[in-house]
Amino acid sequence: MAAELTRGERLQIMLTKEEVEALDNWRFSRRMPSRAAAVRELLKRGLAAEGFMQADGGLHSRDYGVTADQPNSKDSAAE
Repeated sequence: MAAELTRGERLQIMLTKEEVEALDNWRFSRRMPSRAAAVRELLKRGLAAEGFMQADGGLHSRDYGVTADQPNSKDSAAE
């Protein structure tokens, strides 16, 4: 079972104060054990909602946000 919990990649992200607040509020309301667990759960839910989509090429990390629509993303431009 310990081998199943081994994670081989480290991912570092920078969040705004508002994004951290939103993450923590979501985490605490669901009694998640850590921010990392909350982020993994949100990633799993987001990927499932999109049918496990492949990442679009040509976008930068600044094109994605957590708490607000991002005007530079392809999804926003299509609307």
